[in-house]
Amino acid sequence: MKIQPRKRFGQHWLKSPTSLAQIVTAANLQPTDHVLEIGPGLGVLTQELVNHAASVVAVELDRDLCQTLVQRFGQQENFLLLQGDFLALDLAELLQDFPKFKPLNKVVANIPYNITGPILEKLLGAMGAPQIPAYDSIVLLMQKEVAERLVAEPKTKAYSALSVRMQYLAHCEWIAAVPRQAFSPPPQVESAVVRLTPRPYPAPPHNPRLLGQLVKLGFANRRKMLRNNFKGLLSSEVLTGMLTQLALPAEVRAEEIGLAQWIDLCNRLETCLTPPS
Repeated sequence: MKIQPRKRFGQHWLKSPTSLAQIVTAANLQPTDHVLEIGPGLGVLTQELVNHAASVVAVELDRDLCQTLVQRFGQQENFLLLQGDFLALDLAELLQDFPKFKPLNKVVANIPYNITGPILEKLLGAMGAPQIPAYDSIVLLMQKEVAERLVAEPKTKAYSALSVRMQYLAHCEWIAAVPRQAFSPPPQVESAVVRLTPRPYPAPPHNPRLLGQLVKLGFANRRKMLRNNFKGLLSSEVLTGMLTQLALPAEVRAEEIGLAQWIDLCNRLETCLTPPS
């Protein structure tokens, strides 16, 4: 039975050998790795994973695709297929009965673009509650626009709250751009491969949860100056004084502040305000 891509699941089959090789190379798979794949689709990437890793746990929502995957990989002893919504599954609990497939230490996937944000949050956690245990590495094929945000520098158009959060939780690397023609059917957007290496931030704030709240508030309206987005938290005079101590102008916007400066600001603000709700 020929499976047609379903728009509601955001399905686009990767068909480019070049892009596939870039993903596999970036994952640096070892014979001891236990890999998680989200949305295996027809199994093009899955084939490479089962060939190189100790085990592969694939999570697929589409029941028809699950049948195809079982037919293709059902005899592979190092392959385990879980049918369901990745965002809703408790993998730690599900894998209790499959000891040879854990602990999962790498993620390699062509993820559904429409749920990229929630997937990143589940894989990495939040500033105030990082995912523990952390994965050794996460290699994802995603929408190019989102990939650009992950690696963006301050004072650039792509720099956003997502940039700050992800760069706090992981070392973010751009691997390669992937053209639309690398997929069947071609998506309407360009794509890219990124590698995220989770790690504790070298100089974390005193209150990581507060940092996450401040970043969210600061970028709530990126056209506004930070002192306007923080209005209600503390007086403009107090904030301006703190910005001056950090060698930042009073008119600074959130998109102009680097991660280390956000952390310094958070530490200073912690002493004079109640955490925003």
